[in-house]
Amino acid sequence: MSTYLADKAEDLTVEGPSARFTYRRMGPQGGVPLVLLNRFRGTIDWWDPEFLDYLAADHDVIVFDNVGVGYTDGEPRDSLEGFAEGAIEFIEALGLAQADLLGWSLGGIVAQRVALRRPELVRKLVVAGSGPAGWVPDAPPMSEKVLGIMAKPDADLEDMLYLFYPETDTARASGREHFGHVSTRLAAGGPAVSETAAQGMLTAAGTLLAAPFDQVRAELEAIKHPVLYANGLNDVMIPAHNSYVAIQHLDNATLVLYSGAGHAFLFQYAKAFTKQVADFLAA
Repeated sequence: MSTYLADKAEDLTVEGPSARFTYRRMGPQGGVPLVLLNRFRGTIDWWDPEFLDYLAADHDVIVFDNVGVGYTDGEPRDSLEGFAEGAIEFIEALGLAQADLLGWSLGGIVAQRVALRRPELVRKLVVAGSGPAGWVPDAPPMSEKVLGIMAKPDADLEDMLYLFYPETDTARASGREHFGHVSTRLAAGGPAVSETAAQGMLTAAGTLLAAPFDQVRAELEAIKHPVLYANGLNDVMIPAHNSYVAIQHLDNATLVLYSGAGHAFLFQYAKAFTKQVADFLAA
């Protein structure tokens, strides 16, 4: 089994107004740090350590659990504004003057809201496997199977493979590798996302889907930061269509799509995607 530097990163804590945040920090410090915002039902244990090692080779990388999620205490949030507020609290608690944000899935929507609420706190945005904060015209709806798995408190490996990877031999093999990578952290028995926190995330997602596109478009047009949007072409959770629509309403955006990949394209194509991120942050 491969060993990863990210698996050796220690748990650190910092006090914020609403919680004692738990985080891990990797890579050379100095310059603008890259703060990662996680997916629905994700904790810091779920970031793929291979992906983190690639990112942290040349960047100061920080992963954290938001208020009431995983290792971080406090009352779980149930709205996009609440998640964004928690992320802002964390960044300010660390004393960061500015950060780059990389949000995956729900984290990508949160990252965009942070940039809207506190534009001076954010330098650049990477939105991965995600979309704008609301309904997108002509987007294919989530299937009943996807919605059913999302509602499960005990989704198994087959469920997760279905959500994150296309049903091809190559993609599923990549998925099994990913779950092997995260098994080291998960085997240590850290806290999972509570059902209260997960239900809060589902409530927030339901509210977002009700947001009209006029509002969504106005919010996208208000983001003036450089943005890298990326997705897998076969994402069954947040379709690549949403990324394509989003960049049409952003001032300074790049879109990258990965064929043969789904929601977890960032782990399936970890080396290629982290190179794309490094180039974007350096430009």
